[in-house]
Amino acid sequence: MNTANLQLEGLYLAIAAMHEMLISKGTVSRQEVDAAMRAAERTAMNDDRSGDLRPAERDALAFPARLLRLANATVSENGAQSFSALARGVGSSKLPYHDQR
Repeated sequence: MNTANLQLEGLYLAIAAMHEMLISKGTVSRQEVDAAMRAAERTAMNDDRSGDLRPAERDALAFPARLLRLANATVSENGAQSFSALARGVGSSKLPYHDQR
């Protein structure tokens, strides 16, 4: 596996942990984190170049926000899910794009 991919996986997990810390301290709510990640995904999908991207490239662009939304929604008293579990969840919940129907 590419080392950069592992670094990105670690970064996503670190950001998810920061979200959880901010939520536990009452700095932000779980709903605010979700709204911020929804906004990030919308921004990625509305990028001028997104219409020129293949579906797999659009998925790659949206993946971080989708993974962090799922991590935010599924955290439990046992902690967050593993990266691979979260990535599978993102893949299984993905809807087709408007031009794929």
